Amino acid sequence: MTDLGQFSSPTRKAPRRRSKWRRFRKNIFVSFFIDLLVIAGTALVLSLLIKTFLIRSFFIPSGSMLETLQIDDRIIVNELVPDVVPLERGDVVVFKDPGGWLGTVDETRVDPVTAATDWVLSAFGITAPDSSQHLVKRVIGVGGDHVVCCDSDGKITINGVAITESYLAADKLPSTTKFDVTVPANSYWVLGDNRDGSADSRFHTDLPSKGFVSKDVVVGRAFLVTWPFSHFTWLDNYPDVFKNVPKP
Repeated sequence: MTDLGQFSSPTRKAPRRRSKWRRFRKNIFVSFFIDLLVIAGTALVLSLLIKTFLIRSFFIPSGSMLETLQIDDRIIVNELVPDVVPLERGDVVVFKDPGGWLGTVDETRVDPVTAATDWVLSAFGITAPDSSQHLVKRVIGVGGDHVVCCDSDGKITINGVAITESYLAADKLPSTTKFDVTVPANSYWVLGDNRDGSADSRFHTDLPSKGFVSKDVVVGRAFLVTWPFSHFTWLDNYPDVFKNVPKP
């Protein structure tokens, strides 16, 4: 005969294990810790999804967009632009180096602990460790635009119409560097608001990109300054500046 006793032991142990887990779970400190892990994990997943598909945070590493953006300002970028929503003249755009704009890339390696910490903090939007690998400028010309500097009044013209750039500081000229370009399709001509302190499209015409920023290197449109709080503001694209510019 089969000894039924040898099969009864696992059956008796299973409820005991479940009972121990229930008692363990009812411990207020354990319960709090588990809930905290679930909340943190959920927040991390949501942050990663938002960062990947919707918005990202960047720090401003240079003064090329003064006075609109200050060094170390934190900005929020809409990543739906330009794939879902098109870029427009006047938008503040964040883009990856089109090739040679940033010079030699710093390849200094960081220790694994620092790298892991940066990754976690950037996932939550607390830091933006790759900000220095991106550029921030204002879109002046879109695909097909004929952009020229400058007319007899010292103003930039787009498709034959002069623009008065109200986002420039009172002591800034539109440009001391002459140019006459036609923007290729799916590309942009960009300038920094700090015109005499910005290495923008004007100074990269000798590169393969010809100074243009291709759509495929655009990260998105900056629309909000969030930090420091005293600088909190929406970033305007100044439609009045470009309202009289005709289509190409």
